[in-house]
Formats: sequence, structure tokens, C-alpha cells
Amino acid sequence: MHAITIPEPGGPEALVWDEVPDPEPGEGEVLIEVAASAVNRADLLQRLGYYDPPPGASPYPGLECSGRIAALGPGVSGWAVGDEVCALLSGGGYAEKVAVPAGQLLPVPTGLDVRQAAALPEVACTVWSNVFMIAHLRPGETLLVHGGSSGIGTMAIQLAKAVGAKVAVTAGSKEKLDHCAALGADILVNYREQDFVEEIKRATDGAGADVILDIMGAKYLERNVNALAVNGRLAIIGLQGGAKGELNIGLLLGKRAAISATSLRARPAGEKAAIVAAVREHVWPLVAAGHVRPVIDREVPMSDAAAAHQVLEESGHVGKVLLVTP
Repeated sequence: MHAITIPEPGGPEALVWDEVPDPEPGEGEVLIEVAASAVNRADLLQRLGYYDPPPGASPYPGLECSGRIAALGPGVSGWAVGDEVCALLSGGGYAEKVAVPAGQLLPVPTGLDVRQAAALPEVACTVWSNVFMIAHLRPGETLLVHGGSSGIGTMAIQLAKAVGAKVAVTAGSKEKLDHCAALGADILVNYREQDFVEEIKRATDGAGADVILDIMGAKYLERNVNALAVNGRLAIIGLQGGAKGELNIGLLLGKRAAISATSLRARPAGEKAAIVAAVREHVWPLVAAGHVRPVIDREVPMSDAAAAHQVLEESGHVGKVLLVTP
């Protein structure tokens, strides 16, 4: 088969479409013939040499995919060769075939084709696990999403609205904010021109956000805590603004607030399977009913993954960029 390899870390040009050995499904795994994968920020970090795959994972980038089951490993039940599926991966999505634990499989949702489904696993699992399983967003509360036009952001807006929450977003242009508004965002903040702390407090009569989904880390830490409501929850899922920041614990105590920080890729298979099962139970019916949909900016041939990485580096997209196999 062919896969995107990274012979040496570097820029987008470091991605090489090369012939590699076919994977074999192990105990409890299935082999997927990949129709599409999607580009995530973690893939860019792996290409640069900053984010190695977990031990035992495929060396190729790609944290999600869709396709058809080509073979079943020992001990797999409930799935059949030919089933159309999408999957949460620890790596290997940028390839024509990938082996994945059966617990990380999802059926292609009703109403989507097999390629579109590649845009769902990583964002759906990330948002559901952080915003709902950890931060427990409830109807009537306010969710602030940083990077509202990203793949994570577009999913968070839709899921929060589907459960009856109010949604605030930050983005860097009117065009991106317009996309967020079309998905249901109520409060739109251009972070280049406005202070999100002031705007959130103004929109909530001084209360602040009940839950904040943050991709920036250190750069936004102090302001995020300031923007939290009493009993607020800050969920950090990215470090685009750095890993080390100063925390005013007194302010956090005064608000009886909480901070969580999680990543998905390195979690044990059992934890991933539990998240995938929760997504199938709670998110898939919303997708099938048309209340939630993947936002896909463009499709790029997988062999031209370098061009897709360039799009993400320039933030020239809304939603997800897909890599499709020949």
C-alpha cells in the first residue's frame, strides 16, 4: 500500500507519499481500506518532530479515517467485511489501509457518505469527552469556544446548541465569525479587535462563561479564568499559545471553578472505546437527524498532503480539510 511517511521532520515538503508494507489486524482489531482521513493540528506537530505516536501505534500521521472494513482480526464481533465505518486512531490515517481496535470504530452515520464521515471521529470524541463528559455543559449554560471556525469549534457550536446551551466563539475574521453564526453561535468575538473577557461578561450580564473550551493554553490562561462564571469549568485541549502560564489560584478558589487538561491520542484503548461508545450513543443520533453535520472546507488528494498541511498552517480554512485516497 501507499502511505504518507516523514523521513525527516520539517515543513510540509517533509511529507512523502511512499510504498510501505500493508498492516495486519491483530487481536481485537479490524483492517480498514481508507477512503479519507482528516488533517488535525497534531499531525502538523508530528511532521515537525514534536509529537511522536504512542508506543505501538502506526508511525504515519492521521488521527481519524473513514472507509470499509477489509478484514477482521481474531476476537472481533459485531462488524463484517464490507461495513462502511469511520474510526478514531492513534496514527496511520494517512494511508490506503490502517489497523484499528474495534472499540474505536463507528458506523458511517445515516445521511453522510463514507468520505464525509472522516471529518467526525476526532472532533466528535474531543468535544463530547471534554465539554460534556468532563465539564458537564448543561442546557441554559454558556459555552465559550476559542477557535470557533476550526473543526473542533464547528462541532462544539453544534453540539452545545443541540443540548440547549448558549454559545460564544472567538475567531480572527468576520468571514469566520459569519460561519460560526450560521451554525448557531450567539456571541461572536473577533479576537484581533475585541477583548473576549469584556465581551463575554457584557453578553452574560457580568456572569461569565460556564464552560470554556480552550486551544491556546498559557497565552489565554489568565483571561480564561477571568472570563469564567462562578462554578465555571475551563477545559484545555491545546497549547497553541504555550505550555507554561501563571495561575491566580485565589481567583479560581473565589469562583469555585475547575480546570481540566486532556489529550485524546495517548489515552488507553479502553478509555478511547468508552468515549467512542458515548459518541455513538449521544452524537450519532444528532447527526442522523441533521442537527449536527461535519463542516468540510475542502478535499485534497492524500498524496498531496503537503498542500493540506499548508492550508492549516495558514489558518485558511473553516472546519475540516480531508485527505482522500485514489
